[in-house]
Amino acid sequence: MRVLLIGGTGVISSAISELLIRLGHECWLLNRGNRPLPEGAHGIVGDIQDEAQLARQLEGLTFDAVADFLTFQADDILRDFRLFQGRTRQYIGISSASAFQTPLSNYLIDESTPLYNPYWQYSRDKIACEEMMMKLYREEHFPVTIVRPSHTYNQTKLPLAVVGNRGSYPVVKRIREGKPVIIPGDGTSLWTVTHSRDFAVGFVGLLGNAHAIGEAVNIVGDEVYTWNQIYQMVADAMGVPLKAVHVPCDFLEHTTPFDNQGGMWGDKSNSTVFDNSKLKRLVPDFRTAVRFADGAREAIEYIFSHPECMPEEPELDDWFDRVISAQLAAEESVLAAMGKGKKDKRQDAGAVSD
Repeated sequence: MRVLLIGGTGVISSAISELLIRLGHECWLLNRGNRPLPEGAHGIVGDIQDEAQLARQLEGLTFDAVADFLTFQADDILRDFRLFQGRTRQYIGISSASAFQTPLSNYLIDESTPLYNPYWQYSRDKIACEEMMMKLYREEHFPVTIVRPSHTYNQTKLPLAVVGNRGSYPVVKRIREGKPVIIPGDGTSLWTVTHSRDFAVGFVGLLGNAHAIGEAVNIVGDEVYTWNQIYQMVADAMGVPLKAVHVPCDFLEHTTPFDNQGGMWGDKSNSTVFDNSKLKRLVPDFRTAVRFADGAREAIEYIFSHPECMPEEPELDDWFDRVISAQLAAEESVLAAMGKGKKDKRQDAGAVSD
C-alpha cells in the first residue's frame, strides 16, 4: 500500500511509520521537514495549512490511505476533504478517547459510548471533527475511518497525569531525585495505557480494511491501572521510592499555570476502561505485546541516555513545590486545630521548599 501520514514523526505516528516500512509498504510523510525521516520513507516538505501550495505538491499523487495527525478543528477536516477526495481510498481521522461522555454513565467504554465533554475544549473540537467526518462520509462518500487513541506512550514519553508544557521528563526527574510528585484525586482512577508499537499494529491493521470504512474504532490496549500503580511502576523502573502527594482535581485545575486547563476534569480524573473487542475483530493480530512495566523500564533507559529527551522546566518544579506545600500546610493546620500532629505518611513528602 501507498500510505501518506500528515505529521508522521510524533509519538504515535513514528511507530506507525516504522511498522509500515518494516512490512514493505510505501510510506510517505508530509511535514515541515524539521525532523529526520525514518529510513525508507518518502518525504513531502510542506505546510498542511497552506492548502493551495500543497494541492500543487500533491498533483499526480494518489494513495491507498491518508492519515492526518494534525486535525484539531472541523475546518481541518474540510480542508483535507478538498485535498484528498478522489485521491485516496481511505482517510483516517485521528480523534481522542477524551471525546467520550464525561462523566461516564457506564464504567465500560466502547464505540457506542456517547461523545460529550463539557469540561475540555480540545475534546469538544475533536467531537466536531468526528461529526464533520461522518457528514462527509454520508453525503459525499468520503471513505473515512475514525480512530480514537487513549493514553499512548513510547520510549520518549511516559503516561503521567500531571505534567507541564514539556512532557513527562520533569516529573520523572523529580521522582528520580526523591522529590514529591502530585497525583490527582486519591490516585485510584483507572487508566488504560497503550504502547505506541502496539497502537501501530492496530492502526496498520485498519488500513485498506473495507470493514473499517465509515467506522470509529478505539485503539487501546488491555492494561488498566490506577494512577497510583502507574506512578509506582515508573518509580520501580528507576529503583527509587515514590513520594506521592494526592491533590484534589479541582484545586489542580484552578491553579495550573500551564496550557492543560480542562484536561484534569475533562480527562485525567476519570476512569477509562475500554472494551476493545471491535478493534480485535477488525484486526485479529492486535494484542498488548508491550507490558507497561517493561515499557516504563525501556523509556527510563532511553530518556536518561538521550539529552534531547530531558528538557528542564523550572516553572513546573516551582508549581509542584507550591501546590504540595499548600496541601501539606492545610492538612497540618486542620490537624493542629484538632490537637493532632502531622500524619506519619506525609513525613517524606513534607520536606518541600516554600
